[in-house]
Amino acid sequence: MITLIGALCYAELGTTYPHAGGEYHFLRKAYGREVGFLFAWGRMTVMQSGSIAAVAFVYGDYASYVVPAGPFGPGIHAALAVIGLSALQLIGTQVGSRAQLALTSATVLVVLIVAVIGLTTSLQPLSNSPSALSTSMGAPGLAMVFVLLTYGGWSEAAYLSGEVRHTKHDIPRALLLGTMAVTALYLLSNLAYLMAFGLEGLRHSKIIAADLVAMAAGAESATAVAAIICITSLSTLNATILTGARSIYALGRSYPAFAVLGRSAAGGRAPRNAVLLQAGIATVLVAFGALSRDGFQSLIEYTAPVFWAFMLLVGLSLFIFRWSDPNRVRPFRVPLYPVTPLIFCATSGYLLYASLIYTGAGALLGVVILLAGIPIFHFGLRHRPVKRSTRSGGELP
Repeated sequence: MITLIGALCYAELGTTYPHAGGEYHFLRKAYGREVGFLFAWGRMTVMQSGSIAAVAFVYGDYASYVVPAGPFGPGIHAALAVIGLSALQLIGTQVGSRAQLALTSATVLVVLIVAVIGLTTSLQPLSNSPSALSTSMGAPGLAMVFVLLTYGGWSEAAYLSGEVRHTKHDIPRALLLGTMAVTALYLLSNLAYLMAFGLEGLRHSKIIAADLVAMAAGAESATAVAAIICITSLSTLNATILTGARSIYALGRSYPAFAVLGRSAAGGRAPRNAVLLQAGIATVLVAFGALSRDGFQSLIEYTAPVFWAFMLLVGLSLFIFRWSDPNRVRPFRVPLYPVTPLIFCATSGYLLYASLIYTGAGALLGVVILLAGIPIFHFGLRHRPVKRSTRSGGELP
């Protein structure tokens, strides 16, 4: 429900203010150049690059099981995935979109197959001993950070609003139908796991899909499960890279000090330098994850506070636009306004709190890197060579 409410809010913003910069454009328009810059800076150095590294790290762990590459195999596979999919984006948006369609179709098929196995298989719970439940007030919030990470990706549609032909119909349809489809798949798969293992079995499994297939088809199926997770990881990774460079591109188009990031390739359809920089930062973060005790968790903690802080600001921007721009034509309006946006903002604020209080040092590192963008912004203003046109404010055409 939280994801669906967020998608409704983004559907209104994306159809009312379509722009290739997505959230960057919303924040810059609502709060000014400094907040817009901080978002683009945070997305470039923390949020999107960190998410890419986290998913690549998951892919690397399982790919190294399928194709061993020595003690540094996970990092090698992760880096190769980032570099290979980034190169695919340089060919052009159309090629990248076709690859995403193929990978997403494979992911849906895999989820359905695993769900069918679970619904038709009766297994003994992995453990019948009662589980100790945490009494910490922050435990639900920290859990929700990871749960909503699983549902993540719906907000990325905002970055394609400037490239979609029929924004009025396509953006809401993509957000709403996509969110409902993902929700249905997840509920089906979780029902299958519950029926197969029971509640206690679920509590004691850390790799539930692998446990399910291995127990149903034997230990030799572990390689097939690893390959399945590789496919789903590549699907997510490709989608994240596809949309991730758009805000970096918008940053280069808006600020002369970063103009090199606003250059395109492949007939102007791919943000070339933005893709290259994003791939470089993500590769460095993959190395950071490889050196951590739990690389994936460290990378999520690194991104979570910055992500939910800006998600809160985007939610609040909807109220700002309704008040400051009341006569604007809104092809789609979020239902039950203002209740639904308030729920989304309250949830984002709670998850921001939980990700700061109940996570490790990686969260603090992400916040520090975000705040480093403040002096960089002011330095860039003092050293811009040519003043842009006041009509467009230097924004992406």
